[in-house]
Amino acid sequence: MADDPRAITVSGAQPPAGHYSPAVAHGGLIYVSGQLGMRPDGSHTSHLPFDDQVRQTLANLLAVLAAAGAAPRHLVKVTAYLVGVEAWPRFNTIYAEVLGEARPARSVVPVPELHHGYRVEIDAIVAAPQLVEER
Repeated sequence: MADDPRAITVSGAQPPAGHYSPAVAHGGLIYVSGQLGMRPDGSHTSHLPFDDQVRQTLANLLAVLAAAGAAPRHLVKVTAYLVGVEAWPRFNTIYAEVLGEARPARSVVPVPELHHGYRVEIDAIVAAPQLVEER
């Protein structure tokens, strides 16, 4: 049925380790699951510096957007989970650099820890591109 949620998969990326999809499209929106800094080959970057983890995490987010036919300009809401508020300024700098002109609504949530020892996780809500272009 056209109203049923549709799972988005990312070609060339590791499938999720749990019972979920990288993203789901429904009702004109795309809901992107939390992205960590895992590389497409499945190797971890949690041992690397924070900046490297942020860049890989954002690359993973952009890969999900591309798989859904979307771009950063289609981002509506981003939530970033950071281990340690002292990392916030570095996150802001890299985030602005990678997303460029895109300025979605955003929340940054300090957390005590993340899976596999990562220091950043990002999820997002995206406007389905065909709806944005029709306006």
